[in-house]
Amino acid sequence: MAAFGTVFTPEMIISRFNNNSWSTPEIVATDSISLHPGAHVLHYSSTCFEGLKAFRHADGGIYTFRMEKNVARLAQSSQLLALPGFDKAMLSKMILDIVGRYAADVPVPPGSMYIRPTHIGTEASIGKAAAPSLESMLYVLLSPVGDYFAGGAKPLRLLLEDNARCAPHMGMVKSGGNYASALQPIMKARASVQADQVLFCPNGDVQETGAANFLLIDGNEIITKALDSSFLHGITRDSILTLARDRGMTVSERELTVDELLERAAKPGTEAALSGTAAVLTPVGTLIHGGKEYQVGSGVAGATTNALRQALNDIQWGKAEDKHGWLTKVC
Repeated sequence: MAAFGTVFTPEMIISRFNNNSWSTPEIVATDSISLHPGAHVLHYSSTCFEGLKAFRHADGGIYTFRMEKNVARLAQSSQLLALPGFDKAMLSKMILDIVGRYAADVPVPPGSMYIRPTHIGTEASIGKAAAPSLESMLYVLLSPVGDYFAGGAKPLRLLLEDNARCAPHMGMVKSGGNYASALQPIMKARASVQADQVLFCPNGDVQETGAANFLLIDGNEIITKALDSSFLHGITRDSILTLARDRGMTVSERELTVDELLERAAKPGTEAALSGTAAVLTPVGTLIHGGKEYQVGSGVAGATTNALRQALNDIQWGKAEDKHGWLTKVC
């Protein structure tokens, strides 16, 4: 399998907003988009997107996972970026239609079909630095993918940085600019201390990494930052916390300081992990802070991390009962 997210189906589905109305969604060639060089998105970053997956079950059925949550979050991101509003039912149908069209290309587990709904401002106006785009484009791109960590996930090394990933009021928006703003810190961390990612901790408040939510597992308790506007409200995060509660674990959504994190990480049984659509639940083995390295627990993937990841995969792959109604059948 090629590198994750680099192979695409030849077609996608698209709708355009012009003159206060949305066009009927149509299936077009994936490389058919053309943009005016003055398009709002290219100058003022009026862009948001989502990432979800469709899975092939043993009976041949194709199912999306928590599609309604991704659609709702894209609608929220669009509103916060002042992009034209869209009918969530329309986008849901667009997703199901294009996935159904390429159902034969959905890989077997641990592979999946990665689904990327995207909404961008397309109005040609470089004079609108302080005004929204009145035209936009909503499309759904597909990418058949294998396991994000071919050969197994290694425990990650995280550099703790006293800085925010993005502007505090933009954290809950899944916008391209948020990811771009995190690139320089991540690149510096990789070059200076061989870190895999940066864990952003503005003023000592443990938040998230450049592309995933952070979870600390101490015995029967999971600790993670309470939801606010400063970081992304991860759907995988929510799924993992739900499964943890199902197992009788204590879920503490609250402030977590760097000092408390390092203190708890030193305990032998502590685990830490990153949650996200692509990587699901990935173990963290080392924290780097103030020029020192701190091993998290035993430094390897812990039993609870592995069990929660497997529990989520089993639901996605149709091997366990979907008690929460997370799956939507495509075909």
